Amino acid sequence: MKELVIGGARSGKSALAEKRALDSGLRVVYVATAEARDAEMERRIAHHRARRPAEWGLVEAPLKLAAALEAQAAPDVCLVVDCLTLWLSNLLFAGKATAQAEAGQALECPLLAGETGALIEILPRLPGWIVLVSNEVGWGIVPMHPVSRCFADEQGRLNQRVARVCERVTLVAAGLPLALK
Repeated sequence: MKELVIGGARSGKSALAEKRALDSGLRVVYVATAEARDAEMERRIAHHRARRPAEWGLVEAPLKLAAALEAQAAPDVCLVVDCLTLWLSNLLFAGKATAQAEAGQALECPLLAGETGALIEILPRLPGWIVLVSNEVGWGIVPMHPVSRCFADEQGRLNQRVARVCERVTLVAAGLPLALK
């Protein structure tokens, strides 16, 4: 089973993904994409870490998500990927896509294209249960800054591609899940 859990900031996405993992009855590995680059992010990571069961495994995959999933996936494992939004941000900054957007250039980012393509290709073939968390960022106004517009566009495209290859897609709003697929 592959499931995409989407929603806004603080909507309850991660909590739902973690509940799905607990309910799966499988061994759980948490695949973290965040990088603690400042004190505020360190606090966020600590909050997520504190609420997870101690027996869950942890893999950090800030850039090479498809490779991490391929290495960890097994029929008796539930992988929780939290989250695609931070992973995308990491790819955009590591691949210099943000500098291209800032300069008004067309986006040419082999790292972004390669890693997102690898994820979409590998997901349907992986064994076990995989729950991917992502932010829905397309319901607000079109951002004014070119980098923000680039991010919103790429996040929307990524969510669509992942949703197509998942058997289940769940939208979370105010802590309430709504099945989309």
